[in-house]
Amino acid sequence: MQITDDLSKLLDILPSSIRNQIKDHPNCDRLVEVVMDLGRLPEARFPGEAIYLGDTPVSASDLQYSIQRVGIFSGDNRAGIERTLHRISAIRNRTGDIIGLTCRVGRAVFGTISMIRDLVETGQSLLLLGRPGVGKTTALREIARVLADDFDKRVVIIDTSNEIAGDGDIPHPAIGRARRMQVAAPELQHKVMIEAVENHMPEVIVIDEIGTELEALAARTIAERGVQLVGTAHGNQIENLMKNPTLSDLVGGIQAVTLGDDEARRRGSQKTVLERKAPPTFEIAIEMLERQKWVVHDDVAYTIDILLRNGQPNPQVRTVDENGNVQITQEEPDLTPNPASFGRGMGDMIQQPKGWRASGKMTPVATFGSKKGNKLSSVSEFDRLLDASWSQPEPKGDKVRVPGPNGEDFPVYIYPYGIGRSQLEQVIEVLNLPIVLTKDLDSADVVVALRSHLKNQSKLRQVAKARQVPIHGIKSNTIPQITRTLQRLLGMDEAKTPETADLRLFTRGSNDDELEALEEARLAVEQIVLPKGQPVELLPRSPKVRKMQHELVEHYRLQSDSFGEEPNRRLRIYPA
Repeated sequence: MQITDDLSKLLDILPSSIRNQIKDHPNCDRLVEVVMDLGRLPEARFPGEAIYLGDTPVSASDLQYSIQRVGIFSGDNRAGIERTLHRISAIRNRTGDIIGLTCRVGRAVFGTISMIRDLVETGQSLLLLGRPGVGKTTALREIARVLADDFDKRVVIIDTSNEIAGDGDIPHPAIGRARRMQVAAPELQHKVMIEAVENHMPEVIVIDEIGTELEALAARTIAERGVQLVGTAHGNQIENLMKNPTLSDLVGGIQAVTLGDDEARRRGSQKTVLERKAPPTFEIAIEMLERQKWVVHDDVAYTIDILLRNGQPNPQVRTVDENGNVQITQEEPDLTPNPASFGRGMGDMIQQPKGWRASGKMTPVATFGSKKGNKLSSVSEFDRLLDASWSQPEPKGDKVRVPGPNGEDFPVYIYPYGIGRSQLEQVIEVLNLPIVLTKDLDSADVVVALRSHLKNQSKLRQVAKARQVPIHGIKSNTIPQITRTLQRLLGMDEAKTPETADLRLFTRGSNDDELEALEEARLAVEQIVLPKGQPVELLPRSPKVRKMQHELVEHYRLQSDSFGEEPNRRLRIYPA
């Protein structure tokens, strides 16, 4: 590993009292940065320690001495020394005067990417992650040189702060044959990225510090055009990018998705889960934990999908020993869901079986009352459990029957299947219907099920037929459909013109906003749509409230649509 730092050129810009103190220090060649703040002692920072340089505070003339010997400070308050990699950053007061300098040593380290050279060769886009000072820019510079010199690729570096190729118009030799495009202002970096692709026909684009949403979008645009991307972003781990709404698009973006009932049951998760929105911009992500220890995610899409299900991926851990040999190990995944992980509460990962269940050597339990050693088949055991599920224990108490107006026995005991129990209970409570819900099919008077579920559930039909229990199908799981079905069961005559709806039927939280929106829809129907035959548009509402309004309109046997873009999406009600 070869290191070039041009340290003498950085020391030349410092006042003599500070320069001499640094030159006399035994670890001078390991200097990281020099800090000069007005009215405070100058400070030199080395790996693992920081020391004060002398007993004289920094004066305004000391700062001016250094400022005159460096380049022009750009919009991000950074300057450099021509033909070097050193970076001088300024701290300004409210009036714009410089009151502090951070003079950071820039080093060109040749051979630093031996750990990931095989990944660079693949031509896939690489994203380097790590905290400030871990060596991201140094690795980026070396990758650009290797791709340009060793693999003869057309490499263009987008050098916003002149940190990769140094200050001045002539780039530092550390980038080899790679070309460098400077950026006039930090906020224009994304435009220069697009300009590089359109004007200079690169095979590789190198970007340092992707930090804004526009830059993330520009990176995706470049990747879609078939150009290899090599970039860096601040963040210790890939989870940091997932949680960062500005940069999450670099790993594919995160969105909430509502699953169907069947898919939610298959996954063993809640209905609302987090999923990756698109393919990642970068196929490979590298977490630079230390200078000689990097964690490699060679399939970012797979890693993100695992993390969103509260799992733990198994990335490669690459280290370099004292002899310069690269050691590659594979982390074992932790199958225990992490309660503090990103997707908490939005969809749980299915836990893997352990012990005898994982071995595949489980045997069915013996039939009760059977001869010793006689095993029950898994099919018949499943049937036994399924049969038992139709009759679940109910709270103790005799069922009281009261004669109805036409001689019926009330209440009616209903066994619901595939229908929201809370919605059934809401309709029964608001309309004061003589109905009791039961979990025991033996004691039910009737089965009420969704038609879509009933169509595929032959076992339910068989069990109901054996117990001589009639089945009533409901088209959809909405309040109006449930209301009409329950009224038909009780023999209530349905009026051709629906009566005024009880708004309590359609609320979920019974708050003022919901009631106000439902009252608006009710008045529109009863005062305009029905009597005048004219369509009506309601005020914009949230998706949850619009769903309640749709159900209320369905109660009046009318049609309605949602139109417009959020947050101005609203309901339009049509006459019959």
